[in-house]
Amino acid sequence: MATNGKRKKNLVVLQLTGGNDALNTVIPFTDGNYYDNRPYVNIAQDEVLKMDDKLGLNPSMAPIKSLWDDGKVAVICGVGYPSPNRSHFRSMDVWHTAESEQVALEGWLGKAIRDLDPKAENVLTGVNFGRGLPRALYAQGVPVASVGNLETYGLFPDIEDDAARNLALEAFSQMYGGAGKDVIAKFISQTGTDALKGADTLRIAPQRYSSSVEYGDNPIAQNMKSIAQVMTADLGTRVFYTQHGSFDTHASEINSHAKLWSDVSGAVSDFMDDMKEHGTDKDTVVLLFSEFGRRIRDNGAGTDHGSGGVAFVIGGDIEGGFYGEFPSLEEGKQVQGDMAFTNDFRGTYSTILDRWMGLDPVSITGGNYEQFDFVAK
Repeated sequence: MATNGKRKKNLVVLQLTGGNDALNTVIPFTDGNYYDNRPYVNIAQDEVLKMDDKLGLNPSMAPIKSLWDDGKVAVICGVGYPSPNRSHFRSMDVWHTAESEQVALEGWLGKAIRDLDPKAENVLTGVNFGRGLPRALYAQGVPVASVGNLETYGLFPDIEDDAARNLALEAFSQMYGGAGKDVIAKFISQTGTDALKGADTLRIAPQRYSSSVEYGDNPIAQNMKSIAQVMTADLGTRVFYTQHGSFDTHASEINSHAKLWSDVSGAVSDFMDDMKEHGTDKDTVVLLFSEFGRRIRDNGAGTDHGSGGVAFVIGGDIEGGFYGEFPSLEEGKQVQGDMAFTNDFRGTYSTILDRWMGLDPVSITGGNYEQFDFVAK
């Protein structure tokens, strides 16, 4: 948003929970190894949305294909990390904390929010749209609002009378406003105060919002609409987080994977249309990631946990194209039946943090990682 004449860059992170099948997302439609390994769970060559003469998108991703044609989609092929873990919980934790060797305490986006707002002056610098607080957003001393439904979000939103509501809020404040010196009590007090501030402020976002874009009637579309409402309300939010799933397609993959990507693709496209309408498409990027890819060989009905995934970075000011080497499907170049990772996911994080957000990536990712050119220096 505009502040002192300088436009702030926004980051939207969309987590594809459950392990998205990268090989049925970006498809090597001319590679016989793909069809040999996937006799049951494949996308026919004539159905693939061709991006070049070797790779193409799942047919359910037509809206993202349109964004690709406009040069707004960076596809990060073979994204992963050393010694991949096939556990949902551990692998997602690695992505959330940017730490693959040990269990870390803080999330990469929590650290980023702290760098963006070191004095925690705005409790809405980071907002999660969904239940709970993703590990990626947690960091000590960093307030983050978590919104289930923006239309009904707030403390005591069903109390219409302002005087009655103010009394209820005052009572809530007293509950969490004790002056005890105990560390836990102090934390609870601050959490309650932050909740008060964030809840009351976010209530105005839908009221300020106007758009001609009609979002789909599904959870991820509505979450992306909520993100658009908060972003256009100019509340100082810089980091937006949401998720969709489950992409854990062990069975009935062809149909379920198509439905998942149809919803996500439509939601992202609508969101980008909305940003363009509001003149913020060049100030916003959307990162789509999943904790891991799937096995190269299908199991007859779906695919099992693997590695070597794919990520997308989408935005009005993104240099679209393929980044990272697409993993070989040749048997001798597989890693225990999986696609090998060809680039570390922290390189994508570093690119976004440094070139997009203007932050020091080393302190957040814990190392120097090779950056991509999807954001121009």
